[in-house]
Parts: sequence; structure tokens; C-alpha cells
Amino acid sequence: MLAAAVVFVILLIKILSAPIRWIFKLALNAGLGFVVLFIFNFFGEFIGISVPITLVSALITGFFGVPGVVFLVLLQVFL
Repeated sequence: MLAAAVVFVILLIKILSAPIRWIFKLALNAGLGFVVLFIFNFFGEFIGISVPITLVSALITGFFGVPGVVFLVLLQVFL
């Protein structure tokens, strides 16, 4: 009976750890996206381009990386 409980707990931890890892990775990438946007805005002010740093823009940058930054810059320039 104890072995079944231990196996059940181990399986439960494995099942729940996948979404937690995914959420942690998304949060880490959003933080990195925030940093990239901050650096881009710092240097972009010299040429007159800046992207507002919001949760959505940080998530887009974190999820898509450099293409996400390019996408946000193009949105800012053309809209």
C-alpha cells in the first residue's frame, strides 16, 4: 500500500511539473524580453524609434525572441 502511494505521488509530481516548467520558461523569456526592449529603447532613442515596454510587448519578445522585437518595431514604425 505504501509503495502504491509513493508511486502515485511521484506520478502526480511528474504530471504537474510540466505546466510549471512551461510557465517558468515563459516568465523567464518575458523577463529577458523586457531587458531586450529596454536596451533597444535606450539605443533606439538616438534614431527616434522606441517601443513601449508593456507586459504584452515583453511576452511577445520573450516568446519570439529577436523576430518578436523586429515585429514590435515594425508595428511601431508603420502604425
